[in-house]
Amino acid sequence: MLIYLRVLKESFFFALNALRTNLLRTFLSLLGVTIGIFAIIGVLAAIDSLENEIQDGLSSLDISTIYVLRISFGPTELEPYQYQKFPNVSYEEYLMLKRSVPDLAAISYTFFTSPENVKFEDNTVTGVNIQPHTADFYDLESLKLVDGRFFNESEDLSGSPVVVLGYEIAQNLFDNQNPIGKRVRLYGNKFTVIGVLEKEGASGVSMGPGKDESAYIPVNFIRRIYSDKNQNTTTAMIMKPKPGTDLDEFMATVEQRLRTARGLKSEDINTFFINPLKGFADFIDQVTGVMTLIGVIISGFSMLVGGFGIANIMFVSVKERTNLIGIQKSLGAKSRFILSQFLFESVILAVFGGLFGLLFVWLGTIVANSMSENFKFILSAYNVILGTSISAGVGLLAGIIPAILASRMDPVEAIRTGM
Repeated sequence: MLIYLRVLKESFFFALNALRTNLLRTFLSLLGVTIGIFAIIGVLAAIDSLENEIQDGLSSLDISTIYVLRISFGPTELEPYQYQKFPNVSYEEYLMLKRSVPDLAAISYTFFTSPENVKFEDNTVTGVNIQPHTADFYDLESLKLVDGRFFNESEDLSGSPVVVLGYEIAQNLFDNQNPIGKRVRLYGNKFTVIGVLEKEGASGVSMGPGKDESAYIPVNFIRRIYSDKNQNTTTAMIMKPKPGTDLDEFMATVEQRLRTARGLKSEDINTFFINPLKGFADFIDQVTGVMTLIGVIISGFSMLVGGFGIANIMFVSVKERTNLIGIQKSLGAKSRFILSQFLFESVILAVFGGLFGLLFVWLGTIVANSMSENFKFILSAYNVILGTSISAGVGLLAGIIPAILASRMDPVEAIRTGM
């Protein structure tokens, strides 16, 4: 054991000497490993950061929440021309499911609308995300208000011109004034502000627009402007089963009720999509998995070039130290000692290159985080260990042939050749 520690120490100094005496050559040879590790770990760090943002966004949502609408959140076997003609889910279908689906905890009906301008006196906020919903949405999303209240069922059914503002919208329109009871202009009508949501803060990923930049109005007000059957808009039902309910059975019940309501025969395909958030999360995992695979394959070519660079250094090192190898063997050094010495040196050189790559990734995360407020890039300890391990593996593979050649040298021939 002690002898191998001494070999490791000597190999470390040999590697340092190679860096010091042949700086340019060694730098160019290690550049492939540095670029490869930078690419691989950079891709993995970016994907880890993206997954963290997605998980943070989904953590605020109930994974059992289901969206029923005429489009799919993920890939589908249907051709675009098939589902583009699907009808919107209607308000009557929402009422039917609300009455008939067992184990239903909450359900809401909504329109996906274009951004609008909201005005109060001389202040105007442009591009506001208008979210028309039924009154059930308050409980479905577990919304929290900093002031006022959410619209009730009576206001929802009558389509009253009342609005609940996201925190940032209220701040931009009213500054330090109390917005409750004030009237803002929207859709050419005056809406009474009845509530303001708590500040949500920045979120990397969320289902739909952020709450801070949204305004919530009764869906039946929008239904007077847009018909449920208007194909230029998209309607949806958002529902959640009671805790402990089997999600697959619940979705099967919703599917059967909707098929019956639409008069679909057994051979007819569904003219709607049931999108569980769990399926959306699984789809995101598949996408990030493919991104990781592609990134690793592309980066692997840099590692291959880096491996050839390390092998080149080691072949030159064997050539330069032929005389020393002969002396060591003539003094009784075993072949495995010489083999270990060159393998350790190769691994140490590759790890040097990998550490430079990791340093660049770390610096990149610092720069990226300083430029982005809503997205946090991270370099995890796992990726640091992985990058170092990959570097060591490349060094080991690249140094095998030179190390074997060195260990099999005839001591007499090596001394004569090296003189």
